[in-house]
Amino acid sequence: MKRFTVFFGIVIFLIAAPFNCFSGSKTAVNTVVIDPGHGGRDSGAVGRHSMEKDIALAISLKLGEYIREHLPEVEVIFTRETDVFVPLHERAQIANKNNADLFISIHCNSTGSPSPRGTETFVMGLHRSQANLEVAKRENRAILYEDDYLETYDGFDPNSPEASIIFALYQNAYLDHSLNVASLVQSQFRERARRIDRGVKQAGFLVLYQVTMPGILVETGFLSNPQEERYLMSESGQAYIASAIFRAFRDYKKEQDELLASRNSYNYTLGRNEADNGSSIAHESEREGSIPPEVQASDQPSGKTGQITFRVQFASTSDKRPVDDPVFNGLENVSWYFHDGLYKYTVGNESTLEKAAELQKKVQEGGFQDAFVIAFLDEERISASEAIRLINKGRE
Repeated sequence: MKRFTVFFGIVIFLIAAPFNCFSGSKTAVNTVVIDPGHGGRDSGAVGRHSMEKDIALAISLKLGEYIREHLPEVEVIFTRETDVFVPLHERAQIANKNNADLFISIHCNSTGSPSPRGTETFVMGLHRSQANLEVAKRENRAILYEDDYLETYDGFDPNSPEASIIFALYQNAYLDHSLNVASLVQSQFRERARRIDRGVKQAGFLVLYQVTMPGILVETGFLSNPQEERYLMSESGQAYIASAIFRAFRDYKKEQDELLASRNSYNYTLGRNEADNGSSIAHESEREGSIPPEVQASDQPSGKTGQITFRVQFASTSDKRPVDDPVFNGLENVSWYFHDGLYKYTVGNESTLEKAAELQKKVQEGGFQDAFVIAFLDEERISASEAIRLINKGRE
C-alpha cells in the first residue's frame, strides 16, 4: 500500500506552525486546553470497577500538573476539574474563547469483548472503518445528556455516520497539526509507557469539530479489558499515561516554537494573513525560475467568480515534486499549491462537499490514507468556517 508520508519521511514532522502563532508571541504554543471526557451524570464507559469519567479526570489533572511544573510559560485550562457535566459544545467554546493553541480530550475505551487493549489517538475526520465509527458514536452519545441537543447540534444524530461529513471539513484546516500531535502521543505510549499502539485514526467527534485549533482525542485504554482497567485505575498507570501525553506535548511545542523562531529570524512571510488559511493554487505547468515559490503561488491570475469548490488534499512535501511523479500513480489531474511553507497536492475540483467526500474515499482506497477535503473560493484556499458560511449565505 502506498504511504506517501513514509515515502518522503517529512510530511508529518515538517508541518508549519498553527495559524494563531503569528500573533507576535515569542512562542507558538502558549495555551493548551485539557478536556477530561464525560463527567457528572455522564459516566462514559463503565468497567467492572471503574467509570471513564473518573479515570479521564485523574489523568487530565496529572497532565496539567506536569505541564505547569515543566513548562510554566504555558497556560493550562481545563474544561472541568471536578465531577461535573459539561456539554460538548461548551468544551469547544472554552478552548475557542481562550484562543488555545491545542485541544487535548482524554478518554477511556470500551467494547463488548474483554480482549481488545491498547491506546489510540483520534483526530477529526471521516470514519475509515466500522471500529472508528463505533468509537465516535459512543463518545458522541454524551450529547443525549444535554437539554435541547437537537437544536444545539442542528439535528445531529450520534448514531448516523452521514452528519460527520460536514464536521470533518471544519477540522481540515488543522488536520496536519492534529496528526502531528497524535503521532507524537502514540509514539510516547509505545516507547515510554510500553502500551500497545493501536495507531492514529480519524473519526467524527463532536467535541473536536468546533474547536478552532489543532485537537486530538486520546483513548488511553480499554476498561472492558480487566488487565487494562486495573492499570488505568492505578496511580502508577495514570502517571505513565499522563507523562506520555506530556512528553508528546513538550516535543510538539518545541517543534512549533523552533519553527516560529526560524521564521521570525528570516522575516518569513507568505504575503498574506495566515489566519485566513488562504493561499493561491499553483499548477505544474507554470514557469519556474528564480522567483521564490511562495511568490509564484501568490501571483496567479485571480479569475474571481465567487465560486466555492472542494478538493482532496493527499500529501504535503517541503520540496516540490512533479505532478507526474510515479508515487502519484493512479491519480488524475494532480495539482499543487504552496501554503504555510509546504507544497500541498490535491485532486478534484468538486462543486459539492458530498462529491468531494466521494472522491476522498476513492483516493484513500487508492492508498493515500491521509487524504482530506479542503475548500477554495475561486483559486484561493479558505477556511472551512468561511466556506460553510458562504454556502449557507447562498442558500438564503
